Amino acid sequence: MVLEITQIGHPILRTSCREIAVGELASPEVQRFIDDLIETKRAANGAGIAAPQVGKPWRIFVVEVTNNPRYPYKPDAELTICVNPEIEFLTPERYLNYEGCLSIPDLRGQVPRCPHIRVRALDRHGNPFGRVVKGITAGTFQHEHDHLNGILFPDRADPRTFSTWNEFALRHEAAVAQSVRQIVDRWGE
Repeated sequence: MVLEITQIGHPILRTSCREIAVGELASPEVQRFIDDLIETKRAANGAGIAAPQVGKPWRIFVVEVTNNPRYPYKPDAELTICVNPEIEFLTPERYLNYEGCLSIPDLRGQVPRCPHIRVRALDRHGNPFGRVVKGITAGTFQHEHDHLNGILFPDRADPRTFSTWNEFALRHEAAVAQSVRQIVDRWGE
């Protein structure tokens, strides 16, 4: 089922979300929610989505990019479900990622992100996993992880870089696509 996406201004987006116990994760309610979260992300053409974006204060997010019309310059990223995730930065380097958010319609802005991270989390079945993520995809994981801590991308962005989606497409998208190619060439993903 496609869920309603919570918009900026709703207090749940500023909530520090709670961890999900393994027993709770196995429940039909949480498993159904994960399926709905994936379906909602896909229906909205998001690169990722986090539980508070659909009204749940749970530490769960999903990332997936496959021929995404909203982000045509982003490389593909396989479906990854992260429960109770932790992110470790593996380099002091940063790049500027022009981000948008399903919970903040019609706004884009540049956010400094780490291009080389390690994600540790539980999968949807409660199995722990670790994964190194690089490049643009690393930025997507950081964006979704921020949601679990009540942080929205404008909190980290230079407000002078804010633009509407139309202005972004007209004035910035070509340069961003070139920048993404350079980041992918250097870091992968």
